[in-house]
Amino acid sequence: MTLSIRNQLPGSVTEVRPGEAMATVKIRLAGGQDLTAAVTREAVQELGLTVGTPVSALVKSTEVSLSTSRVEGLSIRNQLPGTVTRLTLGEAMATVQVTMDGGELTAAITKDAAGDLGLFVGSDVIALIKSTEVSLATA
Repeated sequence: MTLSIRNQLPGSVTEVRPGEAMATVKIRLAGGQDLTAAVTREAVQELGLTVGTPVSALVKSTEVSLSTSRVEGLSIRNQLPGTVTRLTLGEAMATVQVTMDGGELTAAITKDAAGDLGLFVGSDVIALIKSTEVSLATA
């Protein structure tokens, strides 16, 4: 299967915490970072997610926000440090490629936001991803 989702991060499940309708699934990415996904309990069962299950975390580039430093007092669980390795500015939007330990992420943000953050190739950034915006896939 080929997907249009640019961000496909390999890892393995380290914890599954089921709730009534949803579950949180913690994943250790190939680069050693931890990522949390909030998925339905049915998805956990259908994918057979248990500790050690290899998964790919899927995140649309439009669901990746960027910061120039860690953010405290924020409900977003996933804050992944990296470096801008490509910056493409369009008329209204910018595409930012972030290289982090073990992989890459692409963020689609407004051109104004890229300017306000002062982004350039070589900038250190934190990729922010809500756990509800992380989908999981198994092989």
